[in-house]
Amino acid sequence: MKKYTWPILTFLAVCLAGWGGRQAIGTVYGEAEASALLEALARAGLYLGSAIATAATTTLALMLTLIGMIRRMDKDFDDGVYGRVNLIARLATASLMLSLIVLMAYTLPVGEFDELPGNWYGTLYEVLYASTIIMVALLAATVAVLYQTVHKVIASITPGDQV
Repeated sequence: MKKYTWPILTFLAVCLAGWGGRQAIGTVYGEAEASALLEALARAGLYLGSAIATAATTTLALMLTLIGMIRRMDKDFDDGVYGRVNLIARLATASLMLSLIVLMAYTLPVGEFDELPGNWYGTLYEVLYASTIIMVALLAATVAVLYQTVHKVIASITPGDQV
């Protein structure tokens, strides 16, 4: 569990920052305000979601390359390295799937739904905001595990104690 301290702390820090941002926005009081907040969130969220989808897909592809490189090296790696690579793949996959769901949700024509109850907009805003924060937090945790893995691989192949 100790080897996952930094990814967990990174995930929690991003979630806490997102919660702080949500608290700074304040309470959503009505349908019109929620609709305006949804439109603003969707504009930024489309770019953020597509960037996270791209980053997660690239990370998954690079993990395949890393596995091939590790297998061809003369060094023996412990199960921890392979466990980290597996965790990176799981986190990147979760980030990718969540980003695809969020991207689909952001493309909904929210202002065109006339027959929905008024509290639906506020709920949708809260869900999309939370999903966006979790999506970013998952990618941040992926980066933390990726750093630990790359550091371990570099330390294993570097002659001496330079790393």
